[in-house]
Amino acid sequence: MQIEVVPATREQQPVFANLFELYAHDFSEFSDLKIGVDGRFGYEQLPLYWREPNRFPFLIRANGDLAGFVLVQQGSQVSGAGEIWDMAEFFVLRGYRRHGVGVRVAQDVWRMFTGSWEVRVTDKNLVARTFWQRAVSEFTGVRAESAFTEVAGKRWHVFSFFSNPQPNVLRISVGRGAQVRLKEEEAATQFCVGLSRVRGYLEIE
Repeated sequence: MQIEVVPATREQQPVFANLFELYAHDFSEFSDLKIGVDGRFGYEQLPLYWREPNRFPFLIRANGDLAGFVLVQQGSQVSGAGEIWDMAEFFVLRGYRRHGVGVRVAQDVWRMFTGSWEVRVTDKNLVARTFWQRAVSEFTGVRAESAFTEVAGKRWHVFSFFSNPQPNVLRISVGRGAQVRLKEEEAATQFCVGLSRVRGYLEIE
């Protein structure tokens, strides 16, 4: 299965909003999310991912089809430390779960953003806690253990780890102060078709 983690454009915000409804429906089992009078959960922070430079939206594609999304932000939601990367939201459609898609996507994202990471898991979601422990353990090579904390009345299990820079990459400065990294051996080919078509090898930090 070909898995791609694709930076989402502003024009794809409605796609995100639709996918978020599926995500929120799943997540409402473990949280106090309330559906609106319009029959939608909504996500007020979504537009910020195309406005603020410390937020990064990605769509997940499996064999070209939509398979989920990832929202990354810089800034710890636990300690407030500005340099820490946070997996703000992470969603894989049910049909692609238990096929290794989630672990692969998570690890691809961690390689994109090097440095200190935190992954927060709500206290009630035992399945997600098992998933993230496995994903982080495989990524770091060390058994991951979460730390329990409570922030603003929310109870979290937090996985903290470090993503090291990857070798053999070419860095090119682009907009919003970000950097795109392309695998060195593929850079020439990708540039021939334009940066807008580069998928799966984008790494922003």
